[in-house]
Amino acid sequence: MSNSSEILTTGRRKTSIARLRMSKGTGTIKVNGKEFTEYFPSLSTQNTILRPLEIANAVHGYDFDAKTSGGGINGQAGALRLAISRALVEVDDSLRVLLRVEGLLTRDPRMKERKKSGQPGARKRFQFSKR
Repeated sequence: MSNSSEILTTGRRKTSIARLRMSKGTGTIKVNGKEFTEYFPSLSTQNTILRPLEIANAVHGYDFDAKTSGGGINGQAGALRLAISRALVEVDDSLRVLLRVEGLLTRDPRMKERKKSGQPGARKRFQFSKR
């Protein structure tokens, strides 16, 4: 562990960024100053975030303080999941294989495709008119 037994990691997904501070504790997760169940009311996003902790059997072992920005709720949840996974690997390198097999250490590279000029969207074309 690094100095003062705190670990700082970053996770990204789409246009979302999550900066995470992890320390030994009782299992509280704060996101942007709120309890994470309040910030992420959907059960599916809560499960997304807790997945790396369930695999590591560390649900009540650490406290997390996260700052998220950009994107939407699902992107922020994915970014936070990656940050938590990276922090757990910094604590215990033997978790790397378990988390890698579950795909939790891979940054999701999918991004929104840019809009092209002369078109209404990234792929859509304006209607063709012969005359």
